[in-house]
Amino acid sequence: MTNDVTTIRASEKFKKAAEALASGHDRFVEEIITLTEIPAPPFKEEVRSEAYEAMFKALGLEEVTRDDVNNVTGLRRGKGNGALVVAAAHLDTVFPEGTDVKVRREGTKLMAPGVGDDTRGLAALLAFIRALDAAGIETEQDILFVGDVGEEGRGDLRGIRHLFTEGTYKDKIGSFFTFDGIEPFDLTTVAVGSLRYRITFKGPGGHSLAAFGAVNPAYALGHFLLGMSRIEVPEAPRSAYCASVIQGGTSVNAIPEDMCVEIDLRSEDAAILQRLDGEIHKLIEDAVAYENGRGKTDKGEISVEIEQIGNRPAGKTDENADIVTISKAAITALGFEVKTSASSTDANIPMSLGIPAVKFGHGGTGGNAHRLDEWIDVEPTESVRGLTAGLLALVATAGMYEA
Repeated sequence: MTNDVTTIRASEKFKKAAEALASGHDRFVEEIITLTEIPAPPFKEEVRSEAYEAMFKALGLEEVTRDDVNNVTGLRRGKGNGALVVAAAHLDTVFPEGTDVKVRREGTKLMAPGVGDDTRGLAALLAFIRALDAAGIETEQDILFVGDVGEEGRGDLRGIRHLFTEGTYKDKIGSFFTFDGIEPFDLTTVAVGSLRYRITFKGPGGHSLAAFGAVNPAYALGHFLLGMSRIEVPEAPRSAYCASVIQGGTSVNAIPEDMCVEIDLRSEDAAILQRLDGEIHKLIEDAVAYENGRGKTDKGEISVEIEQIGNRPAGKTDENADIVTISKAAITALGFEVKTSASSTDANIPMSLGIPAVKFGHGGTGGNAHRLDEWIDVEPTESVRGLTAGLLALVATAGMYEA
């Protein structure tokens, strides 16, 4: 058994697997199109999940199931020595129900919402399974293939969170790949944590003239936002905050009864994120106190409701961890120049739990992710080169038997 990338790549079995990726590329493209055209809006991934489950079963994976949140899992057994290696891609897209997801093809380019993020990743897992079987590759560790829900937006990583905290395999996973993003040279080893809140300031409201002088939730919100704009965060570790959605009020001539803002806080460092969180909560308290001290409260005071709508933990995989050194070697072996990065992906969850994890690109080129004009290029040479890098990293992490 070996985990050495150079040895594995030179082996006859892996060469056969790489050939299978190339010869099966047309089918890979067909599966991208098929899956893309099955809508998977946030919290409504069930139809795509059912289709993906059928694909796993058709490929002969063991223990294929859909769990309580619609993650699809299937096991490819190796020798069963050691903890599981997970290869995941997410089923959901950012696009709301009713979005036209018909794929348009121009030459080697495929254009449709979600075609790259992360539908190509889902198809890559299917291609990996077929290539492993075609080559008869046996691994030291079992590989758990996962199509997960809830990676995007308000999904808050609920699929992978379930896998690691409540799922059947929660205590059996030793390393984790999420195949997400196009560029295979971009290896994510740092999880950008985020906290997201909906903050609603409430008051008695009233007529803009008759109730003039009464406390106003809009002024409390304004006081809060001004304070938020003055928070200082470091450039490194990279940290940020944003007030993103503002709602409230009923009429131009009415003091609003409530005003709401949704905010996003981010950092590569968990301690900085918690410090930022504390500052935000202090600003909220100050805004309520300020407005109740400024205006009339005989009809009621300003109050506030704080709802957490997202919590993506920060984390990091050590640069010397096997999954990182192996992934870098695989990327380099296929002629790419490695760039490690920080991002917010499904890998946040295992990283935060101390389980070695990376986000690995699934190959080819593309652009405009999260836009209606999203596209990928499935030109075979570059597409297969990227897929081969991913498969090589996965096999080497799980360990391969040549005989």
